[in-house]
Amino acid sequence: MKFKDFIKEKMMLIVGIFLALASVEILLLAYHIGILVRVYCACIVILVVALAIFIEYKRKKHYYDELMNHMGELTEKYLISEIIKTPNFIEGKILKEILQDTGKSMLENVNKYKKIQEEYKEYIELWIHEVKIPIAASKLIIENNKNEITKSIEEELDKVENYTEQALFYARSNAVEKDYIITKTNLKEIVNGAILKNKTTLLNEKVSIELTDLKPEEIYTDNKWGIFIVNQIIQNAIKYSKKEDKRIIISSKEKNDKVILYIKDNGIGIKKGEITRVFERGFTGENGRRMGQKSTGIGLYLCKKLCDKLGLGIELNAEKEEGTEVRIIFPKNSYTIFK
Repeated sequence: MKFKDFIKEKMMLIVGIFLALASVEILLLAYHIGILVRVYCACIVILVVALAIFIEYKRKKHYYDELMNHMGELTEKYLISEIIKTPNFIEGKILKEILQDTGKSMLENVNKYKKIQEEYKEYIELWIHEVKIPIAASKLIIENNKNEITKSIEEELDKVENYTEQALFYARSNAVEKDYIITKTNLKEIVNGAILKNKTTLLNEKVSIELTDLKPEEIYTDNKWGIFIVNQIIQNAIKYSKKEDKRIIISSKEKNDKVILYIKDNGIGIKKGEITRVFERGFTGENGRRMGQKSTGIGLYLCKKLCDKLGLGIELNAEKEEGTEVRIIFPKNSYTIFK
């Protein structure tokens, strides 16, 4: 709070006091009061008023400066009414009451929309679980009626199943901590689980999987979420593979208290300027617009988001027309934190 701004606010009061003093001086003059008495009275009034204004300014300045400092330090600005003291002047008390009422109203609205969001999320999860039943039934029918047509239908059903699973994990991604259990698990089991999910597409697309130096390393993560992350990367490798000699090479390496999983393909790669954006939500890039692919830009975004929640690291290197390598960094103990 600047003093000149405060004085501007008090200008009407100051002008009023000077007019009152002028009137008193004229009245005292009519009664032939000496000049020294008149000057003394005027000085006393001016001094008292000036002192009162100065004290009020210091008091309010201290309060509002403290308020602004708290606002600058707070991440959640709406909590300001909970930490500021109740001032000893009326405007400050009114301001605090308004802030408290505003904060209370905001929290009520947040809780209302949070409940709506939770209900919608529960519906999506229920719908996904329900839709998995006819998918599984359709696959069973195909298994008993193998031919070229049903093989193509099975491949499309695999895509539908993947998209429903992606939707399920996306719905849960904001509250991963409620749905995962970090346990000691086997890296090779996670990789094999992801490969098994893609066996039909791998066979139909004639993509070979090479497991080189992939050891059954013990790592700490959630098995289900780990399989989903690796599955998304393998699907990307298949989607953007070249027409001939399609290969995915999977290996692992132990480094200090971490195990690094390498998933490398020899596909169309990624344009240099797009590598830094591949983990952004909805980013499809040049590859998403070529080869007839209808990319959503959700897969790698979701992988990065889940890795951050699970305490895993994820990195990507690629060259256009030379392939892509994704590295997932797993902790070997339950206390490793990746920056």
